[in-house]
Amino acid sequence: MTKKEIASEIAHQLGISQLVALEAVQLVFDGIIKTLVDEGRIELRNFGVFKVKKRRARTARNPRTGEKVSVAKRMVVTFKPGLEMEQRVSALAKSHRQR
Repeated sequence: MTKKEIASEIAHQLGISQLVALEAVQLVFDGIIKTLVDEGRIELRNFGVFKVKKRRARTARNPRTGEKVSVAKRMVVTFKPGLEMEQRVSALAKSHRQR
């Protein structure tokens, strides 16, 4: 699902224009990014936690050539789903297995 599709669904459900919904979705995403940059963590109850973590420098291997490659340290964003999301995805996985 794309950002535009999310905005379209919100616009349909709330009876607002797609442009207004798209702006609202963008504001949410911008807020998440700003919080991660400023504070390094954002918790969205029943959804999950986004966190900025440091990845240490390491030596990796190029899968095509087998050559060793040096990978610099960097910052990455991780996501840990909340309990409600975990339960709903788990239920979905169980229903797919039963088919």
